Amino acid sequence: MLFSVECILWVKEATYTRLCSTKKILTVNGQFPGPTIEAQHGDTIYVNVYNQGKQNITIHWHGVLQPRYPWADGPEYITQCPIKPGGRFRQKIIFSTEEGTLWWHAHSDWSRATVYGAIIIHPKVGTRYPFPKPDAEVPIILGEWWKEDITKVLQQMHDAGGDPNISDAFTINGQPGDLYPCSKQGTFKLTVDRGKTYLLRLINAAMNIILFFAIKKHNLTVVGVDAGYTKPLSSEYVTISPGQTIDALLSANQKPDRYYMVARAYSTGSNHHFDNTTTTAIVQYKGKYSNPTSSSSSSSLPSLPFYNDTNAAFSFLGGLKSLADKKHPIDVPLHIRNRIFTTISVNSFPCRDNNTCAGPNGTRFAASMNNISFVNPSTALLQAYYQHTNGVYGDNFPDMPPFLFNFTDIFLPLNLETPKRGTEVMVLDYNTTVEIVLQGTALMGGIDHPIHLHGYNFYIVGFGLGNFDIYKDPVKYNLKDPPLRNTVSVPINGWVTVRFKADNPGVWLLHCQTGI
Repeated sequence: MLFSVECILWVKEATYTRLCSTKKILTVNGQFPGPTIEAQHGDTIYVNVYNQGKQNITIHWHGVLQPRYPWADGPEYITQCPIKPGGRFRQKIIFSTEEGTLWWHAHSDWSRATVYGAIIIHPKVGTRYPFPKPDAEVPIILGEWWKEDITKVLQQMHDAGGDPNISDAFTINGQPGDLYPCSKQGTFKLTVDRGKTYLLRLINAAMNIILFFAIKKHNLTVVGVDAGYTKPLSSEYVTISPGQTIDALLSANQKPDRYYMVARAYSTGSNHHFDNTTTTAIVQYKGKYSNPTSSSSSSSLPSLPFYNDTNAAFSFLGGLKSLADKKHPIDVPLHIRNRIFTTISVNSFPCRDNNTCAGPNGTRFAASMNNISFVNPSTALLQAYYQHTNGVYGDNFPDMPPFLFNFTDIFLPLNLETPKRGTEVMVLDYNTTVEIVLQGTALMGGIDHPIHLHGYNFYIVGFGLGNFDIYKDPVKYNLKDPPLRNTVSVPINGWVTVRFKADNPGVWLLHCQTGI
C-alpha cells in the first residue's frame, strides 16, 4: 500500500505459480496485483515509474481526470511514448473531483493482464462518506490468468488474426479460488465480524470480459461507481465491465459460517469462445462453528444470471443513479452544441499475402468506430499536437457514420465488414457541450463494448437495445440523476447516450477497454 506525496513503481518480472504451473510475469514492485495507491480528495502525488522489464511500458491512471495535465495520463503513443527497458518516467497525478475507487494499469499491448492495482481516494479532511462509515474497506480486484506467457498469447493473436486464446482462469485478488486445480490453498479469504459493515472496492481488471459478481446469502448495497457516489442500490449481484469500479457495502448479518463470493463471465457474442469458469473467494465469519456450508458443490455457490442474460446485466446497470444531493450536485448538460453519432463494430480485413487467417472466412479480425479502424501512430499524438507536427494524425473523425443502414440487422452486406484504416481525431472547442450516441452493430455477429473515455467523466443519460431512434429515445433520457462514469457498456446490438462538457483541454483517448 502506498500513501505518500511521492512514490516509486518498479516494473519488473517476478515468478508466480497458479493452476499447477509456474511462470514469470510482469509486475509492479514484484506484487500481483500491484500495490494500492491511496490519496485524499484534492491531493496531487508524484509517481516515478522505473521500467526494469524486457518490454516497453506505460502506466495509465484509469478514471483520474488529470485536469489540464494530459502529459501523465499514460496511454502509449497518445499522450506519451513508451518507457523503454531501463528507462524512467515521472508522472504527476492530480486528484480533483474523484472520491472513491479507481485503478491504475499498464496501457501498452497486453501488459495490463498482470500490471494493475487499486487507487483509493478518501474524502478530504473534515468531510465524510454520504453513508454510515464502514468498519473496514477491502479492495476486490477481478482479473484473468493465462498459463501461457501473455506476450505469446498476444503474438499468436496478431499472427493468426483471430480471437485471442481464452484465459485459463478468472481471479479474485490474484487467486483463482477453490474450483480450479492447485488453487484452494491460495484462495482469497475475507474475515468478518458478525454485525459489522465492510466497504468492498470492486475493480474489473479483466482483459476482455464483463463479469457478474455475488456473495452467497448476502446482498450488496452499491454506494458508488467510478469514484462518484450513487443513490444506494441493494442487489443480489452486480454487473461490472472491464475498467469499471463499484463501491458496495457488505453487511455481515448472516449466521457465522463461510460463504463464497464468486465472479463469472457475461458474454453474448455469437460463435464467440469465452472463459466459462467461475472464480471464488471466501467470506468467513470469526468464531467457532462446525459443519461449514461452504464447499465446492454448486449448491454452495450464490446464484448468478446466465452467462448471456442481457436483461439481467443491464437491469442492474439501469438501476444506478447519481446521488445528486446538495453536497454532491450534478451538472448534466441540457443544451448540446456538439452531437456525435458513432457506430462501434467488429470488422475484418483480408489476410495479408493471400494467406488464410483465423477470422471469419479466413479474414483478420478488426474493429472500428464510424468505419475507421484506429492505427497507432509512431509519435505521441499529444506531442504532435503541441509541436505542430504534420502528418501524424488527421482531424476528420466524422460525427456520423459514412453509411446509414439497419445497424442491428442479422443479415448485413459483406462489404460493410471492411473498414478504413486511419489515425483520425475529433477536435472540440473548449467548454462546448457534447452528446455521443454509441451504437453497436451486428457486423460479425456483434458483441458488448465497454467504452472508456480518458480525461473525463460522462453522464449516461440513456441506453437501449436495437437501433437508436432519434425521435423516440431522447424523450426517455434521464436528465435528473444519471450515473456519472468513465467507462460504459454498450449492449450487444444496442446503444448508449452519454453527455459531458469539454472543459479539460488535452488529447484524450476514447476506446473499447477490451484488450488495451
